[in-house]
Amino acid sequence: MIGKVDSSVEQLIDEILVMDCQSGRVKALDMLVSRWQKRLRHYAFNLTGDSEAAWDITQESWLGIIKGLRKLHDPANFKAWAYRITTNKAIDWTKKSRAARQVCIEEVSGRQQKEKRQIGLKELLEKLEFKKRLILILYYFENLNIAEISVAMKIPKGTVKSRLYSARNKLKELYENEYE
Repeated sequence: MIGKVDSSVEQLIDEILVMDCQSGRVKALDMLVSRWQKRLRHYAFNLTGDSEAAWDITQESWLGIIKGLRKLHDPANFKAWAYRITTNKAIDWTKKSRAARQVCIEEVSGRQQKEKRQIGLKELLEKLEFKKRLILILYYFENLNIAEISVAMKIPKGTVKSRLYSARNKLKELYENEYE
């Protein structure tokens, strides 16, 4: 029960700060940024695996958040809305990054046996396609619920549930392949 109360208090503080920002209070914006900067940067890092890119994505996200804050009709949606903006900036970065770099494929000799090695969860997540990795990160690492993910990704709740189910199964499959 205490965790739920703490979460509700945090939500209320964010809503008040958003409303104050919409009223033009600069101090409220400073407080909102200080509350969310680290979370959004960590999220961007989880999506990209690149600390410099995460910093750039976070800064671009804040520009989008600040520009659009007055248009946010329901301050209760700030969390999902901020994650959606950060997600979109990370997707843009990923597209640019892929176009800018050459894909390197390692040659594998026929004699070389596949070595079994332990692999971390982060490495397994990186093997997933972006949409699957995104939904798992939002749900498990950023603790967004189904409704918040629905808002963040602009998809129906049922689609969130089915993508989450599919992503879990793919992650399980990757895990099993690494350990068989």
